[in-house]
Amino acid sequence: MRRTSYIIFLILLSLGLSDCGNSEKKSAEAMESETDAVLGLIQLTEEQFENSGMALGNMEEKQFPITVQVNGMIDVPPENKAVVNATMGGYITRTPLLIGDVVKKGQLLVTLENPEFVRLQQEYMEVKQQLAYLQSEYQRQTTLMDENITSQKSFLKAESEYKSANARYNGLKKQLEMLHISTSEVEKGNISSIATIYAPISGSVTKINVSKGTYVSPATAILEIIDNDHIHLELSVFEKDIMKLKKGQPIHFKIPEASEKVYEAEVHLIGSSIGENRTIKVHGHLHDEAQNNFLTGMFIDAEIETDSQAGKALPETAIVEIAGAYFILHLTNEANSTYEFEQTEVEIGPTRNGFTEIKNPDKFKPSDRFLTKGAFDLLGE
Repeated sequence: MRRTSYIIFLILLSLGLSDCGNSEKKSAEAMESETDAVLGLIQLTEEQFENSGMALGNMEEKQFPITVQVNGMIDVPPENKAVVNATMGGYITRTPLLIGDVVKKGQLLVTLENPEFVRLQQEYMEVKQQLAYLQSEYQRQTTLMDENITSQKSFLKAESEYKSANARYNGLKKQLEMLHISTSEVEKGNISSIATIYAPISGSVTKINVSKGTYVSPATAILEIIDNDHIHLELSVFEKDIMKLKKGQPIHFKIPEASEKVYEAEVHLIGSSIGENRTIKVHGHLHDEAQNNFLTGMFIDAEIETDSQAGKALPETAIVEIAGAYFILHLTNEANSTYEFEQTEVEIGPTRNGFTEIKNPDKFKPSDRFLTKGAFDLLGE
């Protein structure tokens, strides 16, 4: 019994010592790992380096633009935007369109009905009939006046009545034409209470402010049409930056609410007066507007290149963002088929053509090399 108890005691003692040894070993490994993390050192074998397709490179001198940061919106020229109104008031009898419909110039938009349209046509016909008689009387009085048979008073009266009726006839005819009521049909006796409004330009319907049965006056905006075939940028530039701008300067912009893609444009016109918020309007033309599906009113962030300067740079694949800071892997040792990199924080500038400017290159020597491909695999995890 005592022998058995002694054996059990020895077994438990050996297990305890084994656990203590493992704990001490794990603690040592953790401390070593923690020390490596603090130092920011990463070691790779040559085999790991090649199998991962990594690459080394030096800092290069590149030209980077000096820019002015602005914002604005996508817009169209005034002639590419139309607000449709009625020349006379009336009740909407037909509205066949919806927002987003594409219309062609001259296409029917809405129809109006008003008893006043009937009165205009009646008055037109009455004046037209009077005009024939008054013209004949004016010609007769002219002949008599030439022969000194009639008095000047009678001649002047006939002339005045004819010319007044003629002016009234032409005015009524023009009103009917503006309502798109055919005067030739009216002269045949076909009088209508309906007036039609047609599209003044081609484009897309962006607003509809009425429905069937709505009464509209000449001041009512019935609908809006925008032609997006030619769009441009309307940018707001602060007064302090305006002297840096000139026609033809490149513009790089993106639509933050839609995508991170950067589009190209150039300065076309610069405003000549400063607005109430101390900004001036700059008009930009897009390079490939037909290739992009921009919509009027889109908000844009843009930068205008005003100059350029040289700077040290690395490929953008060499830089990894971690918690709002930027890091690169600096090669500190290469020996025995092993690469040793130090994780180093850097300040960056703009990115152009795949290269990012390093704002603090003095931390490194001109001969220093860096991991230019594969840094994200090591730091981004």
